[in-house]
Amino acid sequence: MKKIIFALIAGATVVSGAAMAQSKPYVGVAVASSNHSFDVGGASSVNAEGWKPSAKIFGGVDFDKTFGIEAGYTDLRKADHTFNYGVANTPGSATTDGHRAYIAGKATMPINEQFSVYGKLGAGYTKTKVSSTVPGLSGSDSKTEVYAGLGGQYNITDKAALTLEYERYGKTKDVGAKADAITAGAKFSF
Repeated sequence: MKKIIFALIAGATVVSGAAMAQSKPYVGVAVASSNHSFDVGGASSVNAEGWKPSAKIFGGVDFDKTFGIEAGYTDLRKADHTFNYGVANTPGSATTDGHRAYIAGKATMPINEQFSVYGKLGAGYTKTKVSSTVPGLSGSDSKTEVYAGLGGQYNITDKAALTLEYERYGKTKDVGAKADAITAGAKFSF
């Protein structure tokens, strides 16, 4: 999946560079924080790790000041959970792990020279793995769903900016990182 995203970014950069003189490719790094949960039927007294920061990389092309395309990858951190399971309240533990990726169209509305707001809409992919001490609760799941984001950008210079956004990766997840993420990052244009 990582190779596909980087190929899409490179392809979009080449195509837009040849087609549009105003286009600006960019890359960025960010911290994406999601609530990690363990909402499994039969589990009680769940102790989950809550909101955890994860590393994110992203890149794209702004075709002009209004429209662009972006792709990104987040390596979700491992989260440990303890719980009681079943009628006998058997103590158990689980570790969740995974990653996310997306590709989305981006619409930006400049407020002034330094600040703009934007929205993103596209496809998001989430892979979650669960390892549990309780038989039958381990496994993995992957889904491709609608991805959406809303955010703001503060331009420090022509080539560097700070971003803050809310991201949504499809429907609510029962295990691992929830679908919602708050992301703060730095973006660098070429």
